[in-house]
Amino acid sequence: IVFHGGRWHVFMTVKLTGRAAVEYCSFTKWEDANASRRTILPISESDYYCAPQVFYFRPHQLWYLVYQMGVPGVDKMWVAYSTTADIADPTTWTRAKPVLDGGKNDSRVVGGLDYWIICDEERAYLFLTNLDGRMWRLWTRREDFPGGFGHCELALQAKVFEASHTYHLKGMNQYLTVVEENGRRYYKAYVADRLDGKWTPVADTAEHPFAGWNNIRPAAGVEPWTDNVSHGELVRDGWDETLTVDPANLRFVFQGMLERHKSGRGYGQFPWRIGMLTPAPARTTSE
Repeated sequence: IVFHGGRWHVFMTVKLTGRAAVEYCSFTKWEDANASRRTILPISESDYYCAPQVFYFRPHQLWYLVYQMGVPGVDKMWVAYSTTADIADPTTWTRAKPVLDGGKNDSRVVGGLDYWIICDEERAYLFLTNLDGRMWRLWTRREDFPGGFGHCELALQAKVFEASHTYHLKGMNQYLTVVEENGRRYYKAYVADRLDGKWTPVADTAEHPFAGWNNIRPAAGVEPWTDNVSHGELVRDGWDETLTVDPANLRFVFQGMLERHKSGRGYGQFPWRIGMLTPAPARTTSE
């Protein structure tokens, strides 16, 4: 999700019969999101490419779309990317190219998914999880991006699952990672002073989550519609490769649904809806 040129630009996974793809829509106001035109990006002939991330990489003066892609005959998923000079035209994205090719000898992929790139002044970092409580980081020099991700190390080991997203906190020498937990989905949060530093938990339990059923409620006049917070993304204060968010103006866009509606369905059939969370004053004891 980015706001650019007076419009919101949203990239998402769409689950179709026998395939998954990346879909795009754009609108000026969130109230118009559901009525906006949706376009499947023709960036790959693969039957599986999804979990997109978008940012403007200033050194190249190009928009980058990063996503995971299945390739026939390949054991692991590609970390793939496409580029465009015009984010508002979904027909201009280049065809998929690999960041990491996912081959049998590519140990950097370590069975990961949900790839996420963020840059500081010197490096581009690639974060990923692999569903077993480990989050990894790879890095390359900014001048070598999108290639050169030869370094790979364990960044975090905890009870985490997927969809890790990392941001720079505006006005602070600090970074925030939010990452999804399995089961009834909710989000945990960790902070670090450096992108290659130690991640410290700040909200990492179901009782004290970053965002979960214990600390969300519907807006006034809206019936309860979710007790899951899944694959969420913070709305950024800008659109470039630093992925900066403003702690004073947090908004968290996510997919949600009621846990009871999962019964008898596979993951691909879950009726996810898109919502936005904003901070609210704490409830008083009388509420």
